[in-house]
Amino acid sequence: MGSSAESTFSPEEFIYYVACSLVKNPDEVKIDVIEGDEEIILELRVAESDIGKVIGKRGSVVRSLRGILAACGSRERVNYSLEVLE
Repeated sequence: MGSSAESTFSPEEFIYYVACSLVKNPDEVKIDVIEGDEEIILELRVAESDIGKVIGKRGSVVRSLRGILAACGSRERVNYSLEVLE
């Protein structure tokens, strides 16, 4: 059994990575982290022309990202919220 190199991303880094992979203008992807008393809000900003790619048909992409954040949050005992902004 060999050792495996395991890299871990913070939830913010993961959302940034996925968003950059989806959009045509990755240089315009920005994430602001707002830490509140009960939750951590991730504000994802992308170019106006890329909003649809991040949201997906009927919100499928952003819903999936929020689900992943919820799983990360339950593991860390933190509530994450994702907001997509222009």
